[in-house]
Amino acid sequence: MKKFIPIIGLCALTLLPGCTNNMANRDVYEESGNTINVNNKRNELYREDQLQGTKNISNQYGYVRNQKSPLMNDNTANNNDIGLDREQLANIISKLAAEIPNVNDVAALVTDQEVLVAYQTDTKNRELTADQVKRTALSVVPRYYHVYVSDNKAHIRDVENLANFTSTSKKAREQVNAVIKRMKTSPQGSRINNSEDENGLTPDDKTKTSR
Repeated sequence: MKKFIPIIGLCALTLLPGCTNNMANRDVYEESGNTINVNNKRNELYREDQLQGTKNISNQYGYVRNQKSPLMNDNTANNNDIGLDREQLANIISKLAAEIPNVNDVAALVTDQEVLVAYQTDTKNRELTADQVKRTALSVVPRYYHVYVSDNKAHIRDVENLANFTSTSKKAREQVNAVIKRMKTSPQGSRINNSEDENGLTPDDKTKTSR
């Protein structure tokens, strides 16, 4: 019986590295559908402690790997119906915009297709500041979003009043459009590029809006 004990111990030691490697792999790579996430922690766009100032940033890179499904006609990997935390996006935009020189008070609203940013500023170059605020918002949201800004303090309350609406309400769309119209009386900064105007609209977007 005693002769079997060392043999059993040796077998256990032989299997241990394999078990350890398997556990390590499960910790590092977690497969979910067609996506493999490394260091998959809290499912947040930004950690709150990273938003206390632009100097306090994370040292860890962000990495996600997507693979095409081996199943024919499986478009799961290309599904763009990604749920966005609009309140968190608005939080990020307002905090980043408040870091811009001469911008002191920022209210941001994120709808299903627009970002509205109203702010108080003592800048001497309203166009430049408007452009900085707008491009800050554009850097946070998906590229199909349109951004409207205003340095009129009265519009901060207008943006705030929209917070309780939902994207499924027809009245909400009317109210949002009315606030956007008022906000556009303020500087909107420069054109995004040759094909997009100051708010990121293309000629096709304008055609759809006018229908």
